Amino acid sequence: MSTLRDLAEEHTQLRPADIDHLHRIAGDWQLLSDLSFADLLLWVPVDADGTFLCVAQVRPTTAPTAYQDDQVGRIVGGPEVAHLEVAHGQGRIWREGDPVWYGDVPARHEAIPVRLRTAAGEAGEVIAVVGRDTNLSTARTPSQLELNYLTTADDLAQMIADGTFPPPRHPGETTSAPRVGDGLVRLDAGGKVTYASPNAQSAYRRLGHASHLVGEDLAVLHRRLAADPLEGTDAANGILAALRGEAPPRREIDARGATMLTRALPLMPAGVPIGALVLVRDITEVRRRDRALITKDATIREIHHRVKNNLQTVAALLRLQARRVSMPEARVALEESVRRVASIALVHETLSMSSDEAVEFDGIVDRVASAATEVSATESTVGMRRKGSFGVLPAEVATSLVMVLNELLLNAVEHGFPPAPEVSPTAAGPSGAPGPEGSVVPVVPVPEAGAPVPEVVVSAHRFRKMLHVSVADNGQGLPPDFDAERGGNLGLQIVRALVTGELRGTIELRAGAHGGTEAVLVVPLTRTSADGRSGP
Repeated sequence: MSTLRDLAEEHTQLRPADIDHLHRIAGDWQLLSDLSFADLLLWVPVDADGTFLCVAQVRPTTAPTAYQDDQVGRIVGGPEVAHLEVAHGQGRIWREGDPVWYGDVPARHEAIPVRLRTAAGEAGEVIAVVGRDTNLSTARTPSQLELNYLTTADDLAQMIADGTFPPPRHPGETTSAPRVGDGLVRLDAGGKVTYASPNAQSAYRRLGHASHLVGEDLAVLHRRLAADPLEGTDAANGILAALRGEAPPRREIDARGATMLTRALPLMPAGVPIGALVLVRDITEVRRRDRALITKDATIREIHHRVKNNLQTVAALLRLQARRVSMPEARVALEESVRRVASIALVHETLSMSSDEAVEFDGIVDRVASAATEVSATESTVGMRRKGSFGVLPAEVATSLVMVLNELLLNAVEHGFPPAPEVSPTAAGPSGAPGPEGSVVPVVPVPEAGAPVPEVVVSAHRFRKMLHVSVADNGQGLPPDFDAERGGNLGLQIVRALVTGELRGTIELRAGAHGGTEAVLVVPLTRTSADGRSGP
């Protein structure tokens, strides 16, 4: 099904600002639907002949729907949309007419013109119509709650027709809470409570207000109830702002171990401030869970920090041991172990600063690549370059992948660009420097004109939940007798074990298209649990 924007752009001549206003209405009209006990359908004119297209629909949570089938995308005309034509052409709310039948469901039609106010704050032209259709099959004598709901709904409907509802949304706010059923308080122009729903009354009792709300000055009550005086003043100022016709951001009140979220909306039908609508929701349990998650998150990050410190300690001990070992082979093995441990420590260091069990992997790759260039034994520096982005990776993938890339980068530097051979002075030739009798000196090759600069390129891209990685160098390439399946040193054995085991991927070592060597990895980004189910 196409979106509101798609339908409007394809079938109408509405401007982008008009479509944005319709999006704001569709994002906030569940409130009006619940207060009205009615379905809301957003209709836009398609042609000058009176044809209308439904671009959005919302059903009430407080009453049965009038439409069992989805109406979005439906184009209608003729007598069926006469009420829409009146609202659109005359710019007024249409409430006349007899009930209509949709199958075996009787419904009452209403039509509310939608205006977008101009930059000067004046009511603009009608750009759409909201159809308010009420299922009459369960009609009954309305209670006090229903009467207050309907009265408030009429005020908001008039504000849609005036172009003053919905109010501008504050940055970072959503439309998920609170809702009508969570708790509703209606205020008069002086800020006194004229009606409070049972759920609203219960929410205030949890804050410590045991008596009835009707007749209370809500701004004063918020100041009195809040445990934090600044918080109480902030909540009270929100109520006063709504009474002045403004739309303040949502606010929370904490008192006696309970937390309540409030949203204040001005009521200004025909531009006249008559009071405010305050929606409230008891979010005590939500905040308790949030605090528990924050504590857990802090604990997990502290664990990663300690693991990083422990790994750095292990690396330092191995480094000290390497300095005391006289055998060159043993020293090299210990130094390689230091680099492997340090690469894992990088992941835990990143996780200790992250709010979840995922890491931005590009920075880690860049640091590992920079460290790999430091072990180069070539006469010229080996350049490192990254193409593409790894993005955010789960911790279990990142930990294994960083070890794999560390080994591949070190292999590319050490074996793709080996050090110059050492020969005796007599065999050194003109490029070798003379030395003492019996010594050996390196022969430094003279670079040919136009010879490529030593370079290793790490490439990454994602495709269909798979991460494709290549590590390519422009060095001397693989030996002629190299066995891609079994050959290689300890580092390549570690790489194969991690890729096929921990990462459940594949690896291929091959000659590069333009010389050198290329290692190609394909790693799935979905993890399979022990019971065979896949997860992110």
